[in-house]
Amino acid sequence: MRRLIAIFALFLGLLGAGAWWWLNQSLAMNAETVDLSVEPGTSARGIAQAVSEAGVQVDPSWLYWWFRLSGDSRQIKAGSYELSRGTSPRSLLRKLVRGEEALRAVTLVEGWNFVQVRAALLKAEQLKPETQGLKADAIMAALGRPGVHPEGRFFPDTYTYAKGSSDLAVLKRAMRAMDKRLEAAWSQRQPDSPLKTPEQALILASIVEKETGRASDRPMIAGVFSNRLRIGMMLQTDPTVIYGLGEAFDGNLRRRDLQTDTPWNTYTRAGLPPTPIAMPGKSALLAAVQPAQTRALYFVARGDGSSQFSSSLDEHNRAVNKYQRGQ
Repeated sequence: MRRLIAIFALFLGLLGAGAWWWLNQSLAMNAETVDLSVEPGTSARGIAQAVSEAGVQVDPSWLYWWFRLSGDSRQIKAGSYELSRGTSPRSLLRKLVRGEEALRAVTLVEGWNFVQVRAALLKAEQLKPETQGLKADAIMAALGRPGVHPEGRFFPDTYTYAKGSSDLAVLKRAMRAMDKRLEAAWSQRQPDSPLKTPEQALILASIVEKETGRASDRPMIAGVFSNRLRIGMMLQTDPTVIYGLGEAFDGNLRRRDLQTDTPWNTYTRAGLPPTPIAMPGKSALLAAVQPAQTRALYFVARGDGSSQFSSSLDEHNRAVNKYQRGQ
């Protein structure tokens, strides 16, 4: 009897040692990395089978029983996963339970227009291009904003996403982020602001974003445009003209372009343009609602990224001669 007990104990010990070895042994794979997709509602057996079919050389029955005996099979989260060489049954289950999906990232840059945003999403790695071929109005309708112009509606930031996610989902996150940023900025507006609505703040912020060569100049540039709005003076800002020209702009802004009327030409039309012209960042949004207290009505680029501000036309003309004409 003692011998049988000893043999049985030895058997259990060997079984346990074998199980421990298998659980911590790296699983062989058909490639350096394999992609695993776990759909919502998939059973533990189905997940084990999916792992095998993805290219992991493992008996799905063994994997299934490991999931079940661990007690964590119901904690496995749906998602897109990337499995690399060195993954063991133990680390695999840990990854699935924690929901450590394979993430990618796409960056939307301050000052980009919607065309540039769409181009970035189209190039983003492993991002499903659901908006490809759709017109802008159809995209906004799909985002729940029918009839809203898309320009400036998305907050510039870096967005992570799981492999196989939709570009529409990324746009929705960016849109909600801009909603929150704009709401926060609007709540901090100065009492004497000439802006009447959050929409106007977003439009002005987009102009400030495009006009700024140096970040520290944003409040002053916003101050110039706020002063002009108060007295009914034309904004006369080149970025709005360029935006209105669209694909007709060849990189060289000419006098005739300034005289070509479009809804966005602030040389021919008073007040703010009808829509934003780009994506403003947080600093531009705050500058639009909290502009510098200044008497300046003009500014000109110095050539080093900063701007020279003037309160009179004569002073401005002297600055133009100095910094633009070298006189």
